[in-house]
Amino acid sequence: MRRTNTEARSGVFALVVCSLLITTSSVPIAQAARASQTDTPALPYKLVEWPTPPTSASGFPGAWNFIQAASVAITPRGTVLVLHRGAHPIIEFESGGTFVRSWGDGLFSEGKVAAIAEAHWTADKSHYSAVYGPAGCTSCGAHSVRLDPQGNIWVVDAPGHVVYKLNPEGKETMRLGTRGVAGTDASHFNLPTDIAFGPSGDMYVTDGYGSARVVKYSRDAKYVLQWGTRGKSAGEFGLPHNLVIDRQGRVYVTDRDNQRIEVFDANGKFLSQWTGTGGVSGLAITKDQQIWTGGVLRRLDGTIVGRLPGNPGGHGVAVADSGDVYLAQLSGVVQKFVKR
Repeated sequence: MRRTNTEARSGVFALVVCSLLITTSSVPIAQAARASQTDTPALPYKLVEWPTPPTSASGFPGAWNFIQAASVAITPRGTVLVLHRGAHPIIEFESGGTFVRSWGDGLFSEGKVAAIAEAHWTADKSHYSAVYGPAGCTSCGAHSVRLDPQGNIWVVDAPGHVVYKLNPEGKETMRLGTRGVAGTDASHFNLPTDIAFGPSGDMYVTDGYGSARVVKYSRDAKYVLQWGTRGKSAGEFGLPHNLVIDRQGRVYVTDRDNQRIEVFDANGKFLSQWTGTGGVSGLAITKDQQIWTGGVLRRLDGTIVGRLPGNPGGHGVAVADSGDVYLAQLSGVVQKFVKR
């Protein structure tokens, strides 16, 4: 199977990650998302230059040095947080593109997630590993940034095996997982990928690269339950990469390696799956309860509404209340699409 958005860079040392065993399922596959994305009309959006270029020392416009833009999020104030894998990994901009502030040095690990060579793949083990050492980079572990309903900032350090809660000023107030220690129990992750928040305040973490599960916590960070094993059947995961939750508490998970999106209830019961999505990484839910799956907009039953011009993907996706869409690209850019 061809991999998309592979976060690979050659390294010196490899950490062999833990994995879970396969189970089987006979739950039927939903057919809602089988329509061809390329046959779907483009939505009335246009790509605009964003953010505002900085002024260089010579007095002319320069360029932002995003080192792999991994994720993007909208704050309650309407500002935009860009998470990238370099110095000052969290950068805040006004929606128009004006720089506000940056911070986060030392917060993320220097390890990096990399794909294992296909010749070494087995069905019962992860196809990813963490690499450390000189080939690493500043903040390479930065993987996802999300905002909870109270305006707190949550960031995921994949090879650090930890999720941080930061207050709006950027100070750490809580963490999930144990930094630098991999595992698959209530207090450890194995290369986690994303976090989302349910309508009652519960928190859900996709423990995706080394593990193959979703972990649920109460609003006060008490472990509640987990679900998922490695495999291709309904309710299993190849790579649970991102997730969002609707107002009814249903959980939508991108199973990137199996090129589908799976839907569960709040307690992990499998409900349906949208096949034919391709290797989608990022998800974002709109205020009117539609879901951006990369650059494709879908209803909650998986049917396609339309796509952004050019049908772009993205490692991370965010949508403003205005409908503007931001795509974080590992190529080191953030694309902004504005409604016409």
